[in-house]
Amino acid sequence: MAVRQPTRKKMYKTMQGRLVDIEKMRAVNENVQAVGNMNVNARGDVLGKGGKVVKTKAEVMKQYYQTPKGKAQDVPNKKVQKSTPVAQSISQPTVQQVKTINPMSDTADQTTTADKSKKNKKGIDAALDGLE
Repeated sequence: MAVRQPTRKKMYKTMQGRLVDIEKMRAVNENVQAVGNMNVNARGDVLGKGGKVVKTKAEVMKQYYQTPKGKAQDVPNKKVQKSTPVAQSISQPTVQQVKTINPMSDTADQTTTADKSKKNKKGIDAALDGLE
């Protein structure tokens, strides 16, 4: 019958040769506010004014897993876009708007064959057209 040894705590040795128990340090400082802009402590509890716990980590995780992710909605969210008249007047030329001049032809504003083929393609074919 083999005698089982108790599990040892993992001790870390610093550069100066001191031994540090990280797990003990985490347990002692779990109520201290964490550094950053999330307003949480080391456990993950949401903190309010004065460092008081507003939501525990369990409540945050429960709320996260109750909200559905990736489901399609029946009615899309319509956002009202406010635009200025200056923004509407300035536009960048697109590939379809740029015309090329063919010196062999008598008409100067013919589109290239690449532009014609882009007009016929739809969906994934149009998106993958320029990639090679």
